[in-house]
Amino acid sequence: MSARPDLLPGAPSPLEIGPRTFRWGERTYVMGIVNVTPDSFSGDGLLVRGSGESGVARAVAQATAMVAEGAEILDVGGESTRPGHADVDTADELARVVPVVAAIRDALPDVPISVDTTKPSVAEAALIAGADAINDVWGVAADAAMLRVAVTHEAPIVLMHNRAEARYTNLIAEILADLEMAIERAVRAGVARERIIVDPGIGFGKTAVHNLAVLRHLEVFRRLGRPVLLGASRKSTLGKVLDLPADQRLEATLATTAIAIAAGVDLVRVHDVQANVRVARMSDAIIRDTWRPPPDPTDPPEGGSR
Repeated sequence: MSARPDLLPGAPSPLEIGPRTFRWGERTYVMGIVNVTPDSFSGDGLLVRGSGESGVARAVAQATAMVAEGAEILDVGGESTRPGHADVDTADELARVVPVVAAIRDALPDVPISVDTTKPSVAEAALIAGADAINDVWGVAADAAMLRVAVTHEAPIVLMHNRAEARYTNLIAEILADLEMAIERAVRAGVARERIIVDPGIGFGKTAVHNLAVLRHLEVFRRLGRPVLLGASRKSTLGKVLDLPADQRLEATLATTAIAIAAGVDLVRVHDVQANVRVARMSDAIIRDTWRPPPDPTDPPEGGSR
């Protein structure tokens, strides 16, 4: 299933996320992942016993480094979503996420922050502490509680596709339909359409074969008329294809970033910021014609001599 570029909608209107305006379609934005967990699938969880440094300090240091490497938004999460992860109760997730969001906001006042959570109470507390947006991995769920938080705080929200079981008759059409229903449900709840971002949900309710098919058809999700976020960084599908552990999946992640940009994806959510920023800039130069050569100092000034 593919779509002719001339039949796809134009870029969505710009969106303010906290202190920054995101102008969709002009270039690709890179979101840095800050995992405030002890059990992240990718091995980058910041709650490490015996480190001699608090999780908050480690998170601020990582966030600062990511911004220096080119991240333009940070995504803070306190509960792993890896297969077989242990559920985190609300009190523990609040204790992990809220101090980190507040500390990053103090350290990086000009950088947008999203909170990656499925719990409305955690999302609300994070927004009060300084987060600017919600990233909901169950954005297609029928429960409207998270949407009410987004409405109350006028916060942009990422609606990610997910399913309890990886069963599909027509994969891409069903993901599109689920996301379209999620968008309409959010709008009915009072979320402004322009504040909605969609994510096809690589690794969530999908097999490796499904995930590869989604990556093959990313341009289709532009039909929804909303900015598209891709989170494929270090995912297990990449490891299955290459038979590599999570900490050796950088090149595979970079391949998904380049392919996503060619398909018109607007944001990529990644662990390895610097490398992905470089790929994004090069891909944008090719796909979106963003690069201009610097002025040549040997050129004569405008209107040169006769």
